[in-house]
Amino acid sequence: MGGVSIFLWGTLALLTRLTDGQIPPFQMMAMTFLLAFTLMSLKWWRQGHLGLKHLRQPVLAWFLGVGGYFGYHFCYFEAMTSAPAVEVSLLAYLWPLLIVLFSGLLPGERLRLQHLIGAGLALLGCWLLLSNGGAEFDAQYLNGYLLALACALIWSGYSVLSRLVKQVSTDAAGWFCLVTGLLALGCHLLWEETVWPQSAVQWIGVLGLGLGPVGLAFFTWDYAIKHGNLQLLGVMAYAAPLISILLLVLAGEADADLTLALACAAIVGGSLIAGLAGRRADNGRA
Repeated sequence: MGGVSIFLWGTLALLTRLTDGQIPPFQMMAMTFLLAFTLMSLKWWRQGHLGLKHLRQPVLAWFLGVGGYFGYHFCYFEAMTSAPAVEVSLLAYLWPLLIVLFSGLLPGERLRLQHLIGAGLALLGCWLLLSNGGAEFDAQYLNGYLLALACALIWSGYSVLSRLVKQVSTDAAGWFCLVTGLLALGCHLLWEETVWPQSAVQWIGVLGLGLGPVGLAFFTWDYAIKHGNLQLLGVMAYAAPLISILLLVLAGEADADLTLALACAAIVGGSLIAGLAGRRADNGRA
């Protein structure tokens, strides 16, 4: 399940390119999260109910779900307006490493040296990929950097702490998406001017985002972090920017180079190291 989420998040850049980047961020967030809720609503409709039975959840589940979805994206968009995009991306993408580290604090979880080595190697590959040698941190953008770090803390915290509410059905994430979409709509109405897609291609991009990286991806991630191997998921998550760049290369939107090859080797190598650690742990418990 986690692999599905990571692949779908890898399509984010390509689908965003289809929208031409003209739609304001909070409007895009509102549109895509409401589409995600619609996707889950269709599942409920096929099952013969309205999903109301999934509304009643523990306060912690609501706090983690809405706080994770809305909090991450709010901080990310604000960070992007306060600091250069490359540095924001590098700091925000510390969340997979934090998942690996924080998971060791959960009951029944054990953090191994191989997980740390794998996560560190994958992080190096991710930073190579995102910065391409052009990252330059500047103190004048401190507020933006802090917001980007908040993104990493929020998403890793949501991902790890969700294990404490693993009894909550993934269907509840549909309601979390609805509340997140409505909050984003409020931010849009307060701070942005509405810009609707102007072409069929732009609409395809919006629909693709709402059904994939912002829709199904969140539902499969919810299941994975509640029932899967958190350390391995954290390391595997570094494949998302790699998939993103590879898809852009295949689409003719980016060029393959040595940096891409090195990043690929580091991310794949790190994932293999962490995967072997997880397999040894499973064998040891068997």
